[in-house]
Amino acid sequence: MTGPNTQPNTRLITRGDLMSLEQYAEKRDSFRQQVLAHKKNRQVALGPNTTLYFEDRLTLLYQIQEMLRIEKVFEADGINEELEAYNPLIPDGCNFKATFMIEYADPIIRAAQLEKMVGIEDLLWMQIAEHDKIWSIADEDLGRSTATKTSAVHFMRFELTEALAAELKAGADWHIGVQHPVYTYDLALVGATRDSLLKDLD
Repeated sequence: MTGPNTQPNTRLITRGDLMSLEQYAEKRDSFRQQVLAHKKNRQVALGPNTTLYFEDRLTLLYQIQEMLRIEKVFEADGINEELEAYNPLIPDGCNFKATFMIEYADPIIRAAQLEKMVGIEDLLWMQIAEHDKIWSIADEDLGRSTATKTSAVHFMRFELTEALAAELKAGADWHIGVQHPVYTYDLALVGATRDSLLKDLD
């Protein structure tokens, strides 16, 4: 996922940032605890059944290391494939990128709700102060929904202008929500969550 920001993304993960499989095996437990603590402030529950998991360089570095470990990848081509898959999910400095998950424990209820929630991935929004809502841009890599049901997992970004990013950094009110006929929620981003997400704009 890419946005209109034309500045080079210096946050991209390179092969030099990765631990070897042996190194990762030694450090995995401590690294995992670090990442889990970091992720706590990057999860935004919109109501009881949907959550946005905001990605950044650290969360994606962890995912790459985990994929390399699970698939036992150590050759350059395989590593480069993982980097190409995950690097586009790193925020560029004027956007937020997230995994959106629809979460119902009961599979029968989940299937029924996914039919009712068609199009929800395009109806998430952010609002800064009194400005117009910024609507989600979803699933740019591939389509995950059909005309009769949505997917339980979506990838999305919220694109900001430099002026709006500056207002957020200056302390402007910040709301996030979802506005679907069968599922509507709205909350303010405050505290540790706000502080963590604002770093995506640095």
